[in-house]
Amino acid sequence: MTAVLMLDVPENRPIVAVAADVDTVTVDRVGPYFKVSAPGPIVIDRRATGCRHAVWYSSVAGLLNSRITQWDKDAMRLEER
Repeated sequence: MTAVLMLDVPENRPIVAVAADVDTVTVDRVGPYFKVSAPGPIVIDRRATGCRHAVWYSSVAGLLNSRITQWDKDAMRLEER
């Protein structure tokens, strides 16, 4: 299972919303965080989120059994470790 934690703040909500649009992605709450998880890779298109670079590059609070294999101006890709 691939999973990432993102702090529940208004700036991160568009990122979580774009991720949640994928059928295999589940979004749960863990304390003050969103837990975005999927049985396979998670890919989030930055432009679809409308996030500026500063928000984009500060959105990840933690990884659960996952690693970031892409995190650039185009997308974030997370895969199971």
